This record gives sequence, C-alpha cells and structure tokens, in this order.
Amino acid sequence: MAQKTKYTMVKEEITEWITSGKVKPGEKIHSENELMKLFGVSRHTIRQAVGDLVHEGWLYREQGAGTFCSRGNNPSPGSASSFPAIKNKGNIGVITTYISDYIFPSIIKGIESYLTTKGYSLTFACTDNDVEKEKQCLQTMLSSNIHGLIVEPTKSSNYNPNINYYLELEQNQIPYLMINQFYSQLSPPHIMIDDEHGGYIATKHLIELGHKKIIGLFKTDDLQGVNRMKGFIRAYKEFNLSFFPDMVITYSTEDQDSTPIEQLEKLLSKEDKPTAIVCYNDQLAIKVINMSRNIGASIPEDLSLVGYDDSFLTETSDVKLTSVAHPKTKMGIEAAKWIVNAVEKKGNASPSIVYEPELIIRESTRAIK
Repeated sequence: MAQKTKYTMVKEEITEWITSGKVKPGEKIHSENELMKLFGVSRHTIRQAVGDLVHEGWLYREQGAGTFCSRGNNPSPGSASSFPAIKNKGNIGVITTYISDYIFPSIIKGIESYLTTKGYSLTFACTDNDVEKEKQCLQTMLSSNIHGLIVEPTKSSNYNPNINYYLELEQNQIPYLMINQFYSQLSPPHIMIDDEHGGYIATKHLIELGHKKIIGLFKTDDLQGVNRMKGFIRAYKEFNLSFFPDMVITYSTEDQDSTPIEQLEKLLSKEDKPTAIVCYNDQLAIKVINMSRNIGASIPEDLSLVGYDDSFLTETSDVKLTSVAHPKTKMGIEAAKWIVNAVEKKGNASPSIVYEPELIIRESTRAIK
C-alpha cells in the first residue's frame, strides 16, 4: 500500500476533527504555526491542505480572525440533491450558477450549516449560468413544494426570460432571496457585495503604486462584471489617467476559457504594454499568472495583478494573489437567516444587505519603478 503524503495526512486528520465533533461548526481551528508544530510539516503543506478544505466547504476563513469550521458530518452538496434535517420544518430551495467549483462550496456550506440546525431540508440545483437550465431548475423547485428559495441570478446583466417563474413564486407567497446579484426587472430582496466599489479599490491600489497603464478583464453577461468594470473606469476618471485603446477586455461565460487570455497575450506582446491588470475574479487571475510564465513575464516584477473574491486560489500559486474579499460563508449564513425569517414571518421583512468590499494585499502587486 502506498504511503500517505504529509498533505493527505493533515487533510484527513482535520476532516476527522470535524466529522467526530471535536471541532464544531463556527469554532476556530489552530493557526498555521500551531498546525505546523502539531503535524511537523511545512507551511506550504498546511496551506495546501487547509486551502483544499476551504474549497470543499469544510472550513472558511475570516480575514484577521482565522480559519473556522463551517459544517459537521454532512456530505458535500451535489446538483439537485437534498439534505434531511431533524424535525423537518420545510424545504428550502437553493439555486446557484455553480455548486462544486470556486467560491460556491463555501457559500452553500454557510447556507446548509444554518438551515439544517433550524430544521429545514435543502434542495440544491445549479444552472451553469445558462438560462434554459435555470428554467428547468425553477420548474423543479416549484413542483417540489418548496417553502422558500435562495437563488443566484443567471446572466444577470441580460434580460431574463424566466421572470414569470419568479412572479409565480410571489403569487404563491413563497419568499425568495437573490445572492451576488439580482434581476433589475424584479428588484427583489438581495444579499450582495458592492462590486462597483470592489473594482474601484482594486484599480485605485494599482494607481497608487504608480501604474498608469492598467488593463481590466471583465465578464459582462453577469452584473458583477459590469459593476466591477464601472468601478475600474471610475478610478481612471478620478485619478485623471489617460484612456487608451483596449484598456478593457470583455468576455461572456461561453468565452471565458479562451477570449480574455488570448486578447491579453496579444496586448502584452506590444512594445507599449500595460504594467498592471485587474481581473474579474481569482480564476481568471490564475490563468493570467500561468500565461505570463509562458511568455517570460514575471509577477509582480513585470506585471502587477489583482484578482477578486479572495478565494482559496489566492494561496495556491507561487505568487500569492492580491484580491478583493468576498464574504462567501458569511453570505451563505445570512442568506439562510433571511429566508428562515421570511418563511416563518418573524416581524417585518429583513432588509437587503450590501457588503463593503475589502482589498487583501499579498505578493502579486508592487510599486512601479
């Protein structure tokens, strides 16, 4: 039998703490230094193991506070699957654009950790950011006799052809809450981050480091990307920087694996090339890091880079990524609290929440010479 790697041993031991109840949801785990001493391994091994457990939804990070347990011994969520709760009070639907990728496990675990303790079962589904799949998810939810719905909008910057299903929810007095964005045609209650300000502070950071030629890469079929781009442009205006051709590269969900990187690579091959980049999210920023290696550019020596979401990816690269923080698990918990209050009609409807973004500065940006 092959010997387990130190990384695997660390990951399995922390998981055992959680499933056995030694560490309970909401409790803080040991610090990096404490884990290094406890397991006798390097900081890199601890970061890799903890980063994976955050990505998988077992743990979540709070900036300045540490790393916390986000769940007990429940299985990981899957598309259109349910989690029974003790003394079931009802069924809550959760529709997100994705479930098992990127920041979504942390959001979903925040939702699950609260709702299951309150006696609600959950039905999960994902749209893959496709409006036809969203239609199918909504039809399934409506036929499942859900008592409330938490939903992340699909392609929120475009007109949504599924508005009638949300109106049906309203007619049936089924409360619903939108997260990360909302459909402007409905103006529903929502919990989201101020993405325009997030794009602004990311760009402002680079400008204050002396960068004057900054490229913005934004996905524009979601309002998150449109608003981050607005913040990017606002920073340019406020600091009186000169605009230039190709300073903004936009793309859609269908083109995200190729278009932004291909266009950026062309720009970086020119003599008067940009010195910094603001990315729509951390996933794209990691692609930029990999591309820069292929063309012989170093980050941050040749190119400063800012991501968005402060995901587990910020710590996985050789260059630790500066990124705008997303509340992830906190958003999930507060969304769950909102929907429980709405279902149980505890007083007046809770107001929408808009989080103030924070820039987490790491190694991928530096002052220009």
